[in-house]
Amino acid sequence: MLQRSFPKIYWKSILQPWQNIDWLLLILPIGLTLLGAVMIHSVEMNQGGANWAFQHLITAAIGLVLALALARWRYEWLLHWHWVIYGLTILLLIAVKFIGTEGLGAQRWITILGFNLQPSEFAKLGVIITIAAVLSDRPASTIPAALRALAVAAVPWIFVFLEPNLGTSLVFGAITMGMLYWGNANPGWLLLLISPFVSAILFNVFLPVWFAWIVVIAVIAWRSLPWYRLGTLGAVVINLLSGGLGHFLWGLLKEYQKKRLVIFLNPDQDPLGGGYHLIQSRIGIGAGGVWGRGLHQGTQTQLSFIPEQHTDFIFAAIGEELGFIGCMVVLFVFWLLCLRLVIIAQNAKDNFGSLIAIGVFSMIVFQVTVNVGMTIGLSPVTGIPLPYLSYGKSSLLMNFLAIGVVESVANFRQRLKF
Repeated sequence: MLQRSFPKIYWKSILQPWQNIDWLLLILPIGLTLLGAVMIHSVEMNQGGANWAFQHLITAAIGLVLALALARWRYEWLLHWHWVIYGLTILLLIAVKFIGTEGLGAQRWITILGFNLQPSEFAKLGVIITIAAVLSDRPASTIPAALRALAVAAVPWIFVFLEPNLGTSLVFGAITMGMLYWGNANPGWLLLLISPFVSAILFNVFLPVWFAWIVVIAVIAWRSLPWYRLGTLGAVVINLLSGGLGHFLWGLLKEYQKKRLVIFLNPDQDPLGGGYHLIQSRIGIGAGGVWGRGLHQGTQTQLSFIPEQHTDFIFAAIGEELGFIGCMVVLFVFWLLCLRLVIIAQNAKDNFGSLIAIGVFSMIVFQVTVNVGMTIGLSPVTGIPLPYLSYGKSSLLMNFLAIGVVESVANFRQRLKF
């Protein structure tokens, strides 16, 4: 009996540090990463010796090891070191301005031992940890506490926006909004936060809708702010001024960013320029039909009609070669992944762990929504990668680190024992 039970006891002792982690949460990103490697390999076949798929797998292997290591360590230690992590995040973003490597019209990378590190990607996780620590100490149920969390996110957001990296800066906004909502912030406050941006857009698109929006904002401010008279007046004035400020903010954007934000409305107006990506992407996805053309059989994919197909437009390759069914399977896996994150957030033993899980959830949901939307022409091209599927060492490594921290939350949650 002892000899027969020895293997069971042996493996149980090895797996003991990970016995409470969410294995499905770990398996799903691995599956997405393997699919990403397959599709990247399909894209690179006619790229003249590119080895993106191999590098994708190597980075994923390193990320998986780090995720398992993080899952073994108690996430509470992050609570004591969150300001150090935040400080390192800001220092790396500052370093980009001085020693960064420029590419694609932006200065976003730092070259370390031949590895192009993108600090803005790791800043996402740093901001999630710091906001979680701030909100766990003081929930966002009061305006000063909510403003404190906003201030934490604002500093790295400014540095990322100035790189310029519009896509990643939008991810910071999504992370902050999601964590504030989970941290008991009044939903009306969140609408007031985004109202100036909405006003800037509506003022330049359709004035009657802009006036209606001002009325809605006045009602929300009156009902949600503690000092309703002064707050309502301030909210209305800010939204009235946002129309003119929209022109100013528009002038701060680079030309390629302006084209990305406008061209998706009618990509045919510049079919060989700013609209080329969207047109070719839609052609590829439409050509895939229900079941797809088959692996390595996509004309848009194999003939390299779509630029940056191994990074931002990897979903177009999936749509063409694996078809509608392949796209729906990918979206279902992301849905299941996000569901596990919400369940872990609900079952976490403390607010800090719960907020970390929601921060990662907000990050993934926003990136998937925008990336898939831009490949089918429903959102502007913003350069946001598709998590685990797109090629990008920093992005892939950060996503696995984020899963590792959430797995630690799951691994060390309290369990009832009878």
